[in-house]
Amino acid sequence: MNRKKIKNKKERIAIVTALRTPMAKAGGKFARMQADQLGAVLFRELMMRSSIGFEEVDEVIIGNVAQPIHAANIARVIALRAGFPESIPALTVHRNCASGMESITTAAARIYAGEGKVYVCGGVESMSNIPLVYNEKMTLLFEKLARSKSALDKVRTLLGFRPAFLKPIIGLMSGLTDPVSGLLMGSTAEVLAQDFGISREEQDFFSFMSHQKAAKAKENGRFAQESMTLVYDEVSGKYLDFDDGIREDQTMEKLARLHPFFDRKNGTVTAGNSSQITDAAAGVVLLSESEAQKRGLEPLGYLTEYAYAGLEPKRMGLGPVFAAHKLFKKTGFSMKDMEIVEINEAFAAQVIACEKAFASDLFAQIHLGAKKAVGAIDPSILNVNGGAVALGHPVGMTGTRLVLTILHELRHRGRQRGLATLCIGGGQGAALLLEVE
Repeated sequence: MNRKKIKNKKERIAIVTALRTPMAKAGGKFARMQADQLGAVLFRELMMRSSIGFEEVDEVIIGNVAQPIHAANIARVIALRAGFPESIPALTVHRNCASGMESITTAAARIYAGEGKVYVCGGVESMSNIPLVYNEKMTLLFEKLARSKSALDKVRTLLGFRPAFLKPIIGLMSGLTDPVSGLLMGSTAEVLAQDFGISREEQDFFSFMSHQKAAKAKENGRFAQESMTLVYDEVSGKYLDFDDGIREDQTMEKLARLHPFFDRKNGTVTAGNSSQITDAAAGVVLLSESEAQKRGLEPLGYLTEYAYAGLEPKRMGLGPVFAAHKLFKKTGFSMKDMEIVEINEAFAAQVIACEKAFASDLFAQIHLGAKKAVGAIDPSILNVNGGAVALGHPVGMTGTRLVLTILHELRHRGRQRGLATLCIGGGQGAALLLEVE
């Protein structure tokens, strides 16, 4: 492998075992599994497939966005339920859509700092179980009722109740709204569609192809290499062994019939050309390259370098361009060196906008302080097995899923190097340089 171009070379992080659950549509097959239950099943199976013992792990680090109130520090809950000894600590990390990547890079930083040798990382999200929340008026009514000392006081308080008080706050919608710009994530995709002149037809065609590629990958058994079969109803023995959001029968005509969701009047972003809301978990076992060699382990692949970048929250979808630019500056590599590229498909418009920005000299000059474009992406190596439009985007899990998907694909194709990148709600981007032997 040619590694001469890497600047500031440091030891790679070996990923020796990787696994994910299937992705199930929210409100569907995994709806009765809370995030900690889903994670425990995955991480128990991950460790059973690994040559690393539970007791050899220095720390468990798991990304999760909608952290459930019944499982504070969900990583610790998952670790104990998965079978890790009580003596092994666990940490939950949260970087919105990149939480699953953050778990891996946090472990890498700990390894570089000499704090540990073996880490179990990953991400989990049960978007089905993001709760509805009482609004302020109903909350105040409950408070006043609790403080009422006499029966008469309680009656007076209850007489102040109005049916409108029961209107809930939808936790999922609140979580997908940026508090700084005030925009829903889908609305930020509308901004990019306008900025880059991306038509509804372009977005729908991208989405159609995502389903087509995912359906082909499913048929060829590509996803079976990276995912487990998960029993979601032990009483009846029901299980899921595929990503159930893939639509083999998707057509441009069906996509065209969908109404814009975020801007009803002039919008182009629909439920069909956006990522699906899903439930899933993914995990990896990692250690330093030298430690893997010492143990005689053959890694699935390596994390060579990573970068995070910030940008305008209103245009958060361009995060991959900012982060990849930073990553390439750190390593000396360029887009031409990448043999597989995975950009999380938060929205079709967002990925198309990234493609245009990656290839634009003017964008690089204005926004990145660079003379030339970061580099055009060869369409034949981008999201070759489809992406979140077809598979789903369980926000805390996706970053880890991208890593294991790209490593499996590199090995499948006999290639060496790839880029996994995604946008992050709130105006950030993450980019990981991954390699296989």
